Amino acid sequence: MTIRVLLADDQALIRGGFKLILDAEPGIEVVGEAVNGREAVDLARISRADIVLMDIRMPDVDGLEATAQIVASEDLAGVRVLILTTFENDENVLRALRLGASGFLGKNVEPADLVRAVRTVAAGDSLLSPAATHSLITQFLNQPEEPPLPPADPLEGLTDREREVVVLVAHGLSNEEIADRLHLSPLTAKTHVNRAMAKLRARDRAQLVVLSYQKGLVRPGDTLP
Repeated sequence: MTIRVLLADDQALIRGGFKLILDAEPGIEVVGEAVNGREAVDLARISRADIVLMDIRMPDVDGLEATAQIVASEDLAGVRVLILTTFENDENVLRALRLGASGFLGKNVEPADLVRAVRTVAAGDSLLSPAATHSLITQFLNQPEEPPLPPADPLEGLTDREREVVVLVAHGLSNEEIADRLHLSPLTAKTHVNRAMAKLRARDRAQLVVLSYQKGLVRPGDTLP
């Protein structure tokens, strides 16, 4: 099945470069280009995009507001937002994750990493590098604003295996890496991740990571168990 991608960036050079890279890949098609957040939301509906590569700083409606509108819209429930950023520790990236973005990508990304990112997010995973996650979560813990959370002690509903899996997700491991580390099949690892997300009411892996740090299951500076 073809992955339909919408590019939202006010810089034509960025859009053009990404389009050349993505359109050259089998199974990926750029179905539209937007120069601001308002166009991005409209085109997401019209083009039936699967993924929106969303710049944060755009005129009229910015990428944060556009992300919030896409995530809140029932008719765009299957659309995932991948944030484009110049600086991975930009506090606006953290805000975008809180709003429901599925991850973020530096604008200086290598072509192969761009393609891999699109396929990763299209498969339902989030894109959070361990180094960038550490930086963002540190900021998150130092900010007073908090996203909506499940009822008190949400971690109590997790099994020991699910807790173990959530910790590995928070360290940036993919389902395949989790499976290899815990001697599970990739399908079993994915099932544990999905069950943990359902119990914690996390929209995707990005929110699962934020929640795991906020609730103290993982702390900045922790190493892999």
